[in-house]
Amino acid sequence: MPGDTMQEQVKTSMLEFVQKLPKAELHVHLEGTLEPEHIFSLAKRNGIELEYKTPEEVVAAYDFHDLPSFLSIYYAAMDVLRTEEDFYELAFQYFERAAAQNVVYVEPFFDPQAHTSRGVPFDSVINGIHRAQQDAANTLGVEGNLILCFLRDMSAESAAEHLEMAVPHLDKLIGVGLDSDEKDNPPAKFVDVFARARDLGLKLTMHCDVNQKDILEHIGECLDLIQVDRIDHGINALQDDNLCTEIARRGLGLTVCPVSNRFVVQNLTTVEIRDMLARGMKATINSDDPAYFRAYMNENFMALVEEGNFSRDEIGTLNRNAFEVSWMDDAKKADYLARLEQVQ
Repeated sequence: MPGDTMQEQVKTSMLEFVQKLPKAELHVHLEGTLEPEHIFSLAKRNGIELEYKTPEEVVAAYDFHDLPSFLSIYYAAMDVLRTEEDFYELAFQYFERAAAQNVVYVEPFFDPQAHTSRGVPFDSVINGIHRAQQDAANTLGVEGNLILCFLRDMSAESAAEHLEMAVPHLDKLIGVGLDSDEKDNPPAKFVDVFARARDLGLKLTMHCDVNQKDILEHIGECLDLIQVDRIDHGINALQDDNLCTEIARRGLGLTVCPVSNRFVVQNLTTVEIRDMLARGMKATINSDDPAYFRAYMNENFMALVEEGNFSRDEIGTLNRNAFEVSWMDDAKKADYLARLEQVQ
């Protein structure tokens, strides 16, 4: 059919545009980039017996419909990460995939408590990841800054302990975040830890996952108690005009993850992303846990194109927002934005 041919041509043209864009990613969990094949290779190397026989069986087990069901699978899989070399491979393989999709700058998360609680030394985690980050900059042209995330379903005391573990490594970090199960774990629980992090010169962000219990109160605490520099997800802010106005006034970035949303809340949130842009909110597009949601950056942008009919201008704005609200230094930011304008 002629109409089908035209539609395919438009899709191909948009895919070429998305691939050509130099991109920044601000919301990706390195543990969430652990591909099924890599799970098997690490398990073999570390002498770990898996309950699954093939990578295909692992993917078939990705049956999650909300945040808790996702996290139960997510934390079980990362048990194969044991050594500094494991964390190096995990991070470098993500950077390779990012480079293949013309992602040129990233601010990835990592969750040290999920590893130290299994007996893995903190230094093994951060040193492996940092070494991969340096090699990626030198060999792949992908620059980045690391964000240490605290697990909100663990105690504030544990978060504070891990922040102190990070003090000798401050030169490896740009900020701290907060993730994991949000139910009954409000930002206020961590107010002292985040105040200490700010005193150490770190930037602050927190997850406000979609449709969680007390989510509007949590977003308000992020703004007023924690005074974050960015909000991860944050879609539900649209339910409160005052929150939207304040987020826009402060120029805070919102790291939205469309394909992740489609898995966890059965909605790509295209309407909400457009609403954010219309309100002057700095929405950005990110992959979250791409090995689990089977979608890296380009797939997330193309999902918006295919399901939401997003235009080149809209895709360009979302991508430009990511560079603008990133935490890189001003000189690098200006350079990336100039490169982006040339391409667009």
